[in-house]
Amino acid sequence: MAAHLPFAAMKIIRSLMIPVLLGSAPLAAVADDAVKALLPVFGKPLTAAKLPKDAVARAQVELGRTLYHENRLSRDNSISCNSCHSTTGFGVDGEKFSLGFDNHRTGRNSPTSFNAFMHLAQFWDGRAPTVEEQAKGPILAGGEMAMPSAEAVVAKLGKIDGYEALFQKAFPKSKPAITYDNVGNAIGAYERLFVTPGRFDQLLAGQAKALKEPELRGLKKFVSIGCVACHTGNLLGGNAYQKLGVQKPWPNQKDQGRFDLTKKKADKMFFKVPSLRNIAKTGPYFHDGSSDKLEDAVQRMAAHQLGKDLSKEDRADIVAFLRSLTGKLPKNIAAPPKAFPGK
Repeated sequence: MAAHLPFAAMKIIRSLMIPVLLGSAPLAAVADDAVKALLPVFGKPLTAAKLPKDAVARAQVELGRTLYHENRLSRDNSISCNSCHSTTGFGVDGEKFSLGFDNHRTGRNSPTSFNAFMHLAQFWDGRAPTVEEQAKGPILAGGEMAMPSAEAVVAKLGKIDGYEALFQKAFPKSKPAITYDNVGNAIGAYERLFVTPGRFDQLLAGQAKALKEPELRGLKKFVSIGCVACHTGNLLGGNAYQKLGVQKPWPNQKDQGRFDLTKKKADKMFFKVPSLRNIAKTGPYFHDGSSDKLEDAVQRMAAHQLGKDLSKEDRADIVAFLRSLTGKLPKNIAAPPKAFPGK
């Protein structure tokens, strides 16, 4: 959320006056028109991804599925990508800070991997441009999966009977087939299927009754209060960086966000705006995991970003709307591999 609304958002807020301007029009028709006027800022509805039919593309996805769930990509064979970004747990682990190698807690809350490939960049500070690049980071991070080097990862996989064949099938033109880039490429191919449409997408697709009345009230308030200034597009976020604490300083100033990456003063306390997809299922919230409940997160955003104190009713309606953004992965995508090489 931001303190000021862009022109497009202001046009949408003005559309909330439709019921007043139309006077004697049928109430249902007026309500439908008022809601329709809010939707363009959210773009096109999400549609579930399907497993590819092309043999090579499918081989890359299946290799990525295996690697995503592979504990042996960690130093002590105990942690996988799925440990912190569960495919059956909305792409998170539900922890304030994830537990890494040697009982080390990560420094930031693990964001969901669901729909992440559509973000402008990866991680809270945007330090990786794609999910393929992001996938390679935690494997080598000392406090996460803690493999000592990319070469050590390649060597370890090469010693496991069966991985060479899987890499050759997935990357037939790559010599050698097992490379660290291909590890990231395969995991990325799998993560690009992590699309989770929900009931809100039915509304975007023209189904006027997809949301219940409290959820529709919440949608209107989400727009009129100003949340949509940053949480826009069909992911409701993930497409911009924003200062945390526009109107009221964020209490935790230890983590300065993108400043730690760029060293530019203008980037202090700037973080990637999180997507609100599955937000009701992905707490604790914020980069520092400082809110356990969605209601509290909404209230804090209104205060720190917009300088507003929401009423209990407004907060409840917005939370009701946010719950309509929940969607699960298809079982055939979320499922782990049927077997792992060498086991």
